[in-house]
Amino acid sequence: MSATSAPGEGEIPGTIVFDGRRSRAGLPLNNLAMALNRRADREAFLADPEEFMSRFGLSEAQKQAVRDRDFHRMIELGGNIYFIYKIGMVDGITVPDIVATMAGMSTDEFVDMMRNGGRKPHG
Repeated sequence: MSATSAPGEGEIPGTIVFDGRRSRAGLPLNNLAMALNRRADREAFLADPEEFMSRFGLSEAQKQAVRDRDFHRMIELGGNIYFIYKIGMVDGITVPDIVATMAGMSTDEFVDMMRNGGRKPHG
């Protein structure tokens, strides 16, 4: 972390470092997401998301991020992008859609940016 980065940020402003502390905090959220690999669990999640979240012991902040499908917030709360995208996939949200929302862009804007070399790391 540089002297100008906020706690939990990496060398690129706005990035979130997924370290051991964040991983431990996100374990309930990541366990929920991994459970969505199973059809029965996807169906249970869609039928009663509140009960499903309570099965995994999510914090209230994690529950709210899941309710809002706020993927950036899920990452801040310890979610691993490779796991939490499964939450969006249950709703039919694609990975480019998810990452675009985290970048504050439409999916088309995000895809165009990536096709043109991506975002510059320092502005």
